Amino acid sequence: MSSPGLRERKKAKTRRSIQEHALRLIAEHGYEGTTVEQIAEAAEVSPSTFFRYFPTKEDVILRDDYDPILVAALLRQPAELPPIAALRAALREVFGALYAEIRDDIYRRTKLQMEVPALRARLMQGQLATFQTFADTMAARSGREPTDPEVRAFAGVFMGIAMAAIVQWLDSDGKDELPDLIDAGLALVEDGLRF
Repeated sequence: MSSPGLRERKKAKTRRSIQEHALRLIAEHGYEGTTVEQIAEAAEVSPSTFFRYFPTKEDVILRDDYDPILVAALLRQPAELPPIAALRAALREVFGALYAEIRDDIYRRTKLQMEVPALRARLMQGQLATFQTFADTMAARSGREPTDPEVRAFAGVFMGIAMAAIVQWLDSDGKDELPDLIDAGLALVEDGLRF
């Protein structure tokens, strides 16, 4: 896997800077009390540059680059691993590499996504795209069609477990760890979910 070039690294740095300033300003002034212009000024970019990275103010909280990283990790898992085991291994790989660095950012963004009605509505819309991404990934991994009922069930199970883990994470005020919660949910499904 090749490392990103200078241009990609600079773009990623600018995107992170915009998001960091947005989170700081929203913590200070609230979501509604923070404007795109304020975020752009704090990040030392123009509003037009802001909109090149994030089409709307909601997107600065909702968008991240983690799904493609998880998809790549899932596709690297050995073909003989069953779907849930492959997903658990991919999640361990991705979280192991990134979680310590991104944990607080993900927590603050997730909390906002669940608390701000406009963000929560957009989040639910985005879940359909994420569902399709994981159905497509599992279809590619298994040689089945993305419309296969088992492939869709797998994507739905993952989405449901992720949502349950996020709710638990927020309920614990971040005391629990998101990777552990997701892995525990997947382990329950893997073991037959008896209760």
